Amino acid sequence: MSDTGLRRKVSRLIAIRAFISTILLGSATFAQIAAPGMLPVDPFFSLIGLTYGLTISYALTLRFVDRHRWLVDIQLAGDALIISAFIYLTGGIGSYFTSLYVLPIVAGSTVQFRRGGLLVATFSAVLYGGLVLAQYFAASGLLTASWLTHSSAALPPRSFAEYTVALNIFGFFAVALLSGSLADSLRHAGARLEQASTEIAGLQALNQHVIDSLPSGLATTDPKQRVLTFNRAAELITGVPFRSAVGRPIGDVLQLPPAVVESIPLDLVGKGPRRYECRYHRADSRGELEIGLTATHLETPGGRAGFLFTFQDVTNIKKLERDAAMQQRLAAVGQMAAGIAHEIRNPLASMSGSIQILRQELPLSSEQEQLMDIVLRESERLNTTIRSFLAYARPQRFQIARFDLRRAVNDTVLLLRNSSEIHEGHEIVADVPAEPLWYEADEGQIKQILWNLATNGLRAMPDGGRLTMSAAAEAATGAVVLSVRDAGVGIPAEEIDGMFQPFHGSFAKGSGLGLAIVHRIVTDYSGDIRVASEPGVGTTIAVRLPARAVVAS
Repeated sequence: MSDTGLRRKVSRLIAIRAFISTILLGSATFAQIAAPGMLPVDPFFSLIGLTYGLTISYALTLRFVDRHRWLVDIQLAGDALIISAFIYLTGGIGSYFTSLYVLPIVAGSTVQFRRGGLLVATFSAVLYGGLVLAQYFAASGLLTASWLTHSSAALPPRSFAEYTVALNIFGFFAVALLSGSLADSLRHAGARLEQASTEIAGLQALNQHVIDSLPSGLATTDPKQRVLTFNRAAELITGVPFRSAVGRPIGDVLQLPPAVVESIPLDLVGKGPRRYECRYHRADSRGELEIGLTATHLETPGGRAGFLFTFQDVTNIKKLERDAAMQQRLAAVGQMAAGIAHEIRNPLASMSGSIQILRQELPLSSEQEQLMDIVLRESERLNTTIRSFLAYARPQRFQIARFDLRRAVNDTVLLLRNSSEIHEGHEIVADVPAEPLWYEADEGQIKQILWNLATNGLRAMPDGGRLTMSAAAEAATGAVVLSVRDAGVGIPAEEIDGMFQPFHGSFAKGSGLGLAIVHRIVTDYSGDIRVASEPGVGTTIAVRLPARAVVAS
């Protein structure tokens, strides 16, 4: 038994003792009023007062019982002595209160189980038997004691006394055995219950740890789709803490479209789990996410108790899928370009040369000269498109060397300021660090990335604006980041994913391959491109190239 459990039981024993003493005091007072002289009230009151005094002393020593178990034995022995005195005062062998011995016996079994009950029963039997023997010895003249005078008068026959004593002692031990057995059974049951509670608590903790360790968000709801549970992964994905999510509709927590929320119960009728995809906007820097959501019924032994939702942040997976699809499309375009570029370019060169000769040798009207100029311009535009195709599709010969990225940025800015792409109102700014920014790559390809992104940014600012080209290093990873920021028309969110596809250009001037070539070069360097745009405000395109880039062959 733990020390706390023993102290709790002893404190209850002290409280019960005080309660019984109060009952006896009240009974004695009532008996004295109803029938004066019926009981020896003065010593009776003294005995109850002694009980109160002992109870107070027991309460004062309560904090020591866990270290000194003999204090409990003294309390139980004191109870048996006080009950013996009470029985003496009420007639000894003829007392109607012999059954009071049961109280300390049961108390002993409760506090110290079967051993305590048997010890108190033995001590009570000795006291009771000794008291009866003393009464009969005094009646026969073998023992002279003034305190036995009144209790020795009118004693029952000895055979009756022997039977009464034997019956009571038998009752003492029977009660001790029974109460001790019940106490032991209760103790074992309590130990098993405590062990079972510990195991259940452990299983609950393990279950919670398993749920919180899931990489996917997990939420359960009631039949009205109000959130009941929300695991740690769900908090990390959504940024919504558990306390804020519980009790709210799942549609509000996960920002589900109303049509999806309404369709979930209908979609699950007679079917298995259903998969949904939706967008989720976080309030922090992570911005908009793509969420893959699976909904199913929450099955319990009592039936369906609601809905179970599992969801994942599939933003990166979707991006990889789009990149893979675009790579496939780009590869197909590349193969087509490589196959037809030469077939078109040679006849085109012949046609263009022939037109130029005819234009010089034949007398032409102004209208005919204008038509030939149109043919020559369109031929040059077609030749530029084919050249871009070949630049995209032809295997590149990389000239890897260590160079300062600041030089690539400054050179590109200088070329742009003196190119036909610049118009009135345009301002081009280079933002580079003061210290050299060394990197190993093909400098021509890096300049191609900057040029294509910058010309695209200038075309997005037909009415002028500032274009900022920057280069920086990531201290933690050693990667470099090239950024081009414009103040142009911006790009709608639904068009960002497809802007690097061939012929996706939205400007009248250009072949529509500039950004596709950028994507091809960045992919070859195992880099990635990040686009942040707001319509009417501008666009920032950041190209991240890893340190010691391994160029794809």
